Amino acid sequence: MALNRFNPRQREAITHVGSPLLVLAGAGSGKTSVITHKIAWLIQEAGIPARYITAVTFTNKASREMRERVGNIGPKDQTRSLTVSTFHAFGLNLLRREAGYAGLKSGFSILDAEDTKSILTDLLKRESIDDHDIISKIQHIISNWKNDGLSPEATQIQASDPQSVLAASAYIEYHRYLKACNAVDFDDLILKPIELFRSEPDLLARWRSKIRYLLVDEYQDTNRIQYEMVRLLTQISGALTIVGDDDQSIYAWRGARPENLNELSTDFPTLKVIKLEQNYRSTRVILETANTLIARNSHIFEKTLWSDKGFGERIEILPAKTDEDEAERIASMILERRLNLRQQFSDFAVLYRSNHQARILEFKLQHFKIPYKLSGGTSFFARSEIRDLMSYLRLLINPDDDNALLRIINVPRRRIGPTTLEVLGKYAHERHQPLYACIPEMGLINRLEPEAARRLAQFHQLIERAQRDLLAGQGMHAIDELLEEINYRGWLSDQSSSEPMAENRWGNVMQLLEALRKDLKHDPEEAIDEDDSNDTSIESAIRKLVLRDILEREEEEDDSDRVQLATLHAAKGLEFPDVFLMGVEEDLLPHKNSIEADTIEEERRLMYVGITRAKQNLTVTYAKRRKQFGEFIEVTPSRFLDELPEEHIHWHGKDELAPEIARQKGQNTLSALHAMLKGESV
Repeated sequence: MALNRFNPRQREAITHVGSPLLVLAGAGSGKTSVITHKIAWLIQEAGIPARYITAVTFTNKASREMRERVGNIGPKDQTRSLTVSTFHAFGLNLLRREAGYAGLKSGFSILDAEDTKSILTDLLKRESIDDHDIISKIQHIISNWKNDGLSPEATQIQASDPQSVLAASAYIEYHRYLKACNAVDFDDLILKPIELFRSEPDLLARWRSKIRYLLVDEYQDTNRIQYEMVRLLTQISGALTIVGDDDQSIYAWRGARPENLNELSTDFPTLKVIKLEQNYRSTRVILETANTLIARNSHIFEKTLWSDKGFGERIEILPAKTDEDEAERIASMILERRLNLRQQFSDFAVLYRSNHQARILEFKLQHFKIPYKLSGGTSFFARSEIRDLMSYLRLLINPDDDNALLRIINVPRRRIGPTTLEVLGKYAHERHQPLYACIPEMGLINRLEPEAARRLAQFHQLIERAQRDLLAGQGMHAIDELLEEINYRGWLSDQSSSEPMAENRWGNVMQLLEALRKDLKHDPEEAIDEDDSNDTSIESAIRKLVLRDILEREEEEDDSDRVQLATLHAAKGLEFPDVFLMGVEEDLLPHKNSIEADTIEEERRLMYVGITRAKQNLTVTYAKRRKQFGEFIEVTPSRFLDELPEEHIHWHGKDELAPEIARQKGQNTLSALHAMLKGESV
């Protein structure tokens, strides 16, 4: 296998076997090529069959890209049985196959954050708590406990302050609810496999034998239980390659622990560390600036990025009079550079710490007809028609899923009112049974008005018929028939403000069904012992679609020619020729909460991530006055600006035009540029 195009350290990382390996991969150092070629090398040169190799990533997008790139390196028949998945997809695959050990029945549901919040809202109402902020905080605490591997019983012992005592109590009730509904939440997809590995030695041994080599990407983003999963699977064999960069660890708020990198050398004493320090993305100015900034952080492993891309342009630091002036200046410079340098709009990115910062910029871009795309917009899976269909699918494979039932019991409208649902809920609670199972019981029927009981019975019969057809092997035909029977297309038409909107929403439904059909035809992620699960293929496909829903809500791809607006968190892993980093001010970057909590190092890593997204040009902006609640307040430039090397920056505003003259000059330039571009398609 030819590896001539790789530098010596990359080649060493690709070919190293015999002991656990940590590849410390700096920004832009070609880590994706290294990890994909390592997989191909393990198959072609080390002789490990693809079915015994598992690669784990954090996003579906990264998983798809890795699989495609490995497939392009060697013969596709050699890589067909390779497992490339996210941590959560891997956990789901394991739970499907070991459902009985995990106390789950076939067809169990996966609940998303919205489901969890709805359940906790109902549970906490019993404690007379309906404050949404408190409920969200409790949800966050429980999620963190799960990511730390804590059971409900363990939190009872640890809880000390009133809030954690309340959260621990809610955790126990929430755990019981999930068990009753035959459901797991997103965090359980990692926690439950860990619990099985610890309690069932034979099961752990079986999974160790299935995975003869494990590769993990973006390791600095792992939380405590993800690290534990890796440790349990590979500590004996040592057949492990980990790729990570502690300088890009920016997810502490959701449990990521960069110190997991440090624990590797303790748990794997023969660990080898290879540093990839040559950057193939950015100029020397950008890299040396990033190195100087991040050097102020404490480090587990020292490294210094370098580049042979040339010295490059100095970094521009632009103060603006107000936040509106800042947004206008950015829009002006994008138009100017696009015209003078013949760049595409897609060459530009504007990055910021928090989503709210994009609002004023959006207005300016719209005003000057600059096309843009905003990360974290309405996800395909967040659309109401998609959530409706997903809830129907969830209920079909798991009748115990109360949340799914409550969403669609009146979609389309069946005139099953709140009083009926209240009686049903109270009866189910008394019986300790799921809602759906209680509908045909005489005990409930005797409590209801005859018409209410009849409507519930009609709904129950509808779902029963669809379930029978589904489990009888009719698959997609059963789902198509269900949508036809409830006239869902007509319902969408009635609920939409126009016929084109209704057709667009129906098109979304068709797109989801097509994705389900494709999953039924071909499923490359199910490479490990495909025949050892009790699920039907339709159950498996639906459950994977639910997981994709959760994972992909902020991953939608768009290759059109538009300026990218993104938070620094969303920009990780991306690169652009021309980057604007806006709002670099105290209380924004670093964020006020981080200053108060003394977590400045993570904010500095965010700044580092922003700087290293730029390939050629980097412009940093800040406002001197920013509008808050209708009034202007004075703001201070970020402390991080003072940490940048003076020789690599051009800080505007010193010995330059007076602000009023500069602003007028900028407005004149913007008007002239816009006039020139009027005839040009944007």
